[in-house]
Amino acid sequence: MNLRDLVYGLYARRVEGRLDHAQVPKHIGVILDGNRRWAKASGGTAAQGHQAGADKISELLGWCAETDVEVVTLWLLSTDNFDRPEEELKPLLTIIENTVRNLAADGRWRVHHVGTLDLLPGHTQTVLKEAEQATDGIDGILVNVAVGYGGRQEIADAVRSLLLEHAAKGTSVEELAETVDVEHISEHLYTRGQPDPDLVIRTSGEQRLSGFMLWQSAHSEYYFCEVFWPAFRKVDFLRALRDYAARHRRYGA
Repeated sequence: MNLRDLVYGLYARRVEGRLDHAQVPKHIGVILDGNRRWAKASGGTAAQGHQAGADKISELLGWCAETDVEVVTLWLLSTDNFDRPEEELKPLLTIIENTVRNLAADGRWRVHHVGTLDLLPGHTQTVLKEAEQATDGIDGILVNVAVGYGGRQEIADAVRSLLLEHAAKGTSVEELAETVDVEHISEHLYTRGQPDPDLVIRTSGEQRLSGFMLWQSAHSEYYFCEVFWPAFRKVDFLRALRDYAARHRRYGA
């Protein structure tokens, strides 16, 4: 351990010691951004950057467990990412599959997929389904793995599901239009039954949501971190929690 690591370690313990666990967000959404830029800066390949980012996830979940976070949503692959070249997308999907398997094998997390399965290759779909089934009874942090996820797509899928449900009941369009409300749509989201994210963290310095949890994040607090995701440290995580605890959430009031 060098001097810089020692100083950061001492600082992290100081921040953690002053953290009020009663003010910790229960649901954190994380936009894991900057893998490719981190790799480029270190002279590596895109695949190496994605792997380094995947390796960071277990550390993050460990920090969340230490601070009483209950739900974590990880954006691993967006619907827009399918436009990437095949030579990058294929190894990325393999890394995601291995990551999901590792999360399920860990034994501490309950894994849940959020996203559109139909867009994913059959073997990726199988990995996601098996991880959910294998961890269904685990009483640990609920880890939403957002793979093939887009916020607009989620809302469209929720509305489609709502329409199909009522069509099966024989509800007319006019009747549905008179009764449908926010709660009805929420019941058909990928995250139905879960609390909305209290805090959304995005790494790499980008200050936008890019479609992440558009519906659920209406009252979320945002924290934008300059560091690339593979270089995200515990002190960065604790700073995000400290910043969140210092805010006064008004919920529009």
